[in-house]
Amino acid sequence: MTAAQSYRGGALSALTNQIGVYALCDLDQNPIYVGQSVDGIRTRVRRHLTSARSDVIANRQIDVWEIAFVWAWPVGTKAEVEPLERSIFAHYDAKLPLMNGKAMIAAPGDVPWPQKQVVQVIEEEERQSRLTPSNRLPRQIKQYDLLVDYILNVKEAPHLKRSLDAHFERMVRYHQRFL
Repeated sequence: MTAAQSYRGGALSALTNQIGVYALCDLDQNPIYVGQSVDGIRTRVRRHLTSARSDVIANRQIDVWEIAFVWAWPVGTKAEVEPLERSIFAHYDAKLPLMNGKAMIAAPGDVPWPQKQVVQVIEEEERQSRLTPSNRLPRQIKQYDLLVDYILNVKEAPHLKRSLDAHFERMVRYHQRFL
């Protein structure tokens, strides 16, 4: 086990395993994916970060290298999960398109958000290194290329094209920082 894997494992052990909603956040602390878990947030996030049974990783929508933070909003009942996920998704997707395969319409009415738990899953020194445009832009280009290849050769679907568009917007930002 590498030092990075050990750090991530320790950080994830601090993450709640209650049911609820979570966001995988990039190096800039921007959500890139919002999901829900009715089996336990920690368990679900761990599957994402290890690529074990995670469609958004397997079909190239998310580069785990880019994930530095996990935000979690635990709730008490399963009935609270979906409206909360819709509310959180709509809020963050309006700011910066998320990599979620499907767009979600906000839940009707005002959905209260529980207190957010924040867990950093890579060491700060490593995060700062990854933020360097000469490290980040090539990674984003590669991820964009992987997703294009997946769409062309494995599955062409609207939800994947939506993710591709979100990647392109990020790539343009990283390109600007690189210049």
